[in-house]
Amino acid sequence: MTGPELKQLRADLSDAIGRKLTAADMAKLCGLPATGGADTIRRWEVKGTTAAATEVLRVLAMASDRYPIMDSFNVFDRHTIHEKDRPARRAAFREQMREEVRRRLG
Repeated sequence: MTGPELKQLRADLSDAIGRKLTAADMAKLCGLPATGGADTIRRWEVKGTTAAATEVLRVLAMASDRYPIMDSFNVFDRHTIHEKDRPARRAAFREQMREEVRRRLG
């Protein structure tokens, strides 16, 4: 994930949960230590993230409607889910992801 992509993700997650996320918040979401974690996020917002952080952020990004639900999480397009029920199921999943972001932030 590039630096500008991370900055955009922070803005998109802020919109999704209805609260402006700080660099310290993003550090917490990535599992970085409280000491120096925000500085790491600020560096990543310039240079890009590590591969491990990118994977965590890709999952958390699903809380925002601006990011696709990753294929490994997408059980909504299966034949066992009626087409008319899929939008509601996707919306419920996104809300569940938003709650997960809020939970991680404490």
